[in-house]
Amino acid sequence: MEPVIEFSNYSFRYKSQKEPSLSGINLKIYPGEKILIAGPSGSGKSTLAHCINALIPCSFPGEVTGSLRVGGEDPARLGVFGMSKKVGTVLQDTDGQFIGLTVAEDLAFALENDAAPQQEMFEKVQRVAQVVDLEHLLHHAPGELSGGQKQRVSMGGVMVDDVDILLFDEPLANLDPATGKRTIALIDEIMKLRKMTVIIIEHRLEDVLYRDVDRIVVVNDGRIIADGKPDELLCEEVLGQQGVREPLYLAAIRHAGGTLRPEDHPQHIETMNLAPYRDLVRSWFTATPPLVCSNTNPPVLEVENLSFSYAPGEPVLREISFAVRKGEMLSIVGKNGAGKSTLSALICGFYQPTEGRILLNGQDIAPLSIKERGERVGLVMQSPNQMISKPMIMEEVGLGLTVRGVPADEVRERVEKTLKICGLYPMRNWPVSALSFGQKKRVTIASILVMEPDIMILDEPTAGQDYRHYTEIMEFLRRINRETGITILMITHDMHLMLEYTDRAVVIADGQLITDDTPARVLTDESIADRAYLKKTSLYDLALRCGIGEPSEFVERFIAYERAENQ
Repeated sequence: MEPVIEFSNYSFRYKSQKEPSLSGINLKIYPGEKILIAGPSGSGKSTLAHCINALIPCSFPGEVTGSLRVGGEDPARLGVFGMSKKVGTVLQDTDGQFIGLTVAEDLAFALENDAAPQQEMFEKVQRVAQVVDLEHLLHHAPGELSGGQKQRVSMGGVMVDDVDILLFDEPLANLDPATGKRTIALIDEIMKLRKMTVIIIEHRLEDVLYRDVDRIVVVNDGRIIADGKPDELLCEEVLGQQGVREPLYLAAIRHAGGTLRPEDHPQHIETMNLAPYRDLVRSWFTATPPLVCSNTNPPVLEVENLSFSYAPGEPVLREISFAVRKGEMLSIVGKNGAGKSTLSALICGFYQPTEGRILLNGQDIAPLSIKERGERVGLVMQSPNQMISKPMIMEEVGLGLTVRGVPADEVRERVEKTLKICGLYPMRNWPVSALSFGQKKRVTIASILVMEPDIMILDEPTAGQDYRHYTEIMEFLRRINRETGITILMITHDMHLMLEYTDRAVVIADGQLITDDTPARVLTDESIADRAYLKKTSLYDLALRCGIGEPSEFVERFIAYERAENQ
């Protein structure tokens, strides 16, 4: 069988850079394969994708050596438009792909460009809408949709051209766990239904492996480090060495002293042969001390019977009540559209509650202006584009200090220190426009961290981050939390973050608070997980399959072990 994509000794150097971003790439992808491309930020994953869809060299010029064939054609010769007929690209930031005023218009955009007959256009849009489950949303504006729905619109928009290859650039970055799970399932169904080739670029390895992939290609420093079947690569150490987080159940087996074997099929916890590891896991559980967490500080933030509606009679939040103690790290979780971001906007004063009140250190903050609240509560928003206002990184990160009259020398010193923590120091003199989505995210976090607020709210702090940068940011947040007593609230879809770095989880579903408990108990409670669109941790399945009767206790001991290892 001839490969549908073939890189032969392929190298690429951007025009503005001295060193190549890709070096000596040899890669064959065959029709009908599903390939996961993994690696740390800046490793060359997105550059590889841009070569396949002809953005390189057509939109991003540079020096190319070697050869590349996609569907037997040279992408550079066909150009971006020509390759769009063969390769459908779904971007990480779905908002950047929308063209039409309605979902139907957006799906039809490529057909309109081709001057397709109107009847054919209607039929194709209807057919694609059925495949991606959008029939009931065709007359909605894309901006009104949830993250998962937007993802499906982007998928439909590239499928109307009957492409042979679907290319996904971090499709899970902005989705809640259950929606991400359904997205992976939908990609799998579409691939089999349409007999397509699928390439997924993603940091969240365990979530992508919810459905089988044929191969994992590990990229770093512009080179292919490994290319193999998942069952084989998961048993090696190459993923961890290259900054890719292995599935939690495999980490637990390794902690217990198990040596993973490909023949036990470790790709899925549900079907993995656990017989060789069961006794080891049970012994490890017995020997590992439980997690001890206690915070007796007074409340710094109290939310009392909070309700809010954007429109009369349509409540977004209903009677939300919880308290956060000084120095806590707390996660606020729930599905897309549950009201988590609205809650943070109310705390910051962007909206006024319909009912209820918010107390800061025991005082009602209703009289405080947004600026006054901003000096005590720092907010890192979900979309970096909503926060960035300066062209250069140094200016952006130092803006809050500058407008408050901090001396220039002190601004530079504090900005440089923060950029080092966030892994952005080498790019300190870059324009923000040159950064990836994940790098922009780190800039916005840095712009808040530099202010040293009393309370920090982070809306999806790790979206788009590889494991190394995720760890750097979260370890920094945990360190300043311990050393300075700053209180940190994190609105997140990242269940790893919730387990590893927070001791409490406030769970919101359909505008109501449905539980306030430890992350371990939340992620081992099937009814809570289902209602809030969370995903039960794979440690839950491992505990049950190893005969451990208290899965939440197993998860808490795993957390305690990992925290002790990382100290």
